[in-house]
Amino acid sequence: MSIALVDSGQDAAVTTQPLVIQLSGIAKIYGMGNTEVRALDGVDLAVERGEYCSIMGASGSGKSTMMNVIGCLDRPTAGRYRLDGIDVADLDETALATVRNRKLGFVFQQFHLLPQLSALENVMLPMVYAGIPGGERRKRALVALDRVGLSNRINNRPSQLSGGQQQRVAIARAIVNRPILLLADEPTGALDTKTTQEVLDIFEELNRGGMTVVMVTHEPEVARRTNRVVWFRDGNVLHDRLDPHDLGQVAGLA
Repeated sequence: MSIALVDSGQDAAVTTQPLVIQLSGIAKIYGMGNTEVRALDGVDLAVERGEYCSIMGASGSGKSTMMNVIGCLDRPTAGRYRLDGIDVADLDETALATVRNRKLGFVFQQFHLLPQLSALENVMLPMVYAGIPGGERRKRALVALDRVGLSNRINNRPSQLSGGQQQRVAIARAIVNRPILLLADEPTGALDTKTTQEVLDIFEELNRGGMTVVMVTHEPEVARRTNRVVWFRDGNVLHDRLDPHDLGQVAGLA
């Protein structure tokens, strides 16, 4: 199975650097005074175009908050975030939603497919919001489903698909708008071992095709399939560019 991505050419004027993610001094604070919680505490992080990176850490380490900031689902309390050269802090909610739709693809542990829609219709949905014409939507959705090995399941609803097949539909939906960054939040958490490996094979093919992939996971065997590990503790980066094979040595530090 070969997965190739074509650059959409959108926002070419602002894409002047190879960094897809550039975080500087990112803080996220909840509460005030004695109840203040620093979920992120001055994080600096850069991810280059074409990287395959996993984010790890214990519960409460800040990794999920970090993913929400990177995905433009939550705004930081302080610091600057440039996504593909765009300073997202300067964007209003409408512009931010447009950036999410055009530049980001999301895959979650729970597949978030609409139960009343077929696999094909679920994959077409992001293109509706992007204003892509109906004929092109169907064409691109069929290609995306074929890339994840589901060309024979396009008319099935989620209830007629296995968990692994539903996650494949979710991946097809995430890549159909040709994003520059794929964000995966515990994407294998609800899958068995065999299906996990199949899904990770797809991520690797996407990455080889040029897709930048950032994945949150608590599973060392999943992180070992990536090329870089960023380990969070207490809202800070404890280790960066960690060799995935060294995970056993640092697990006790989380």
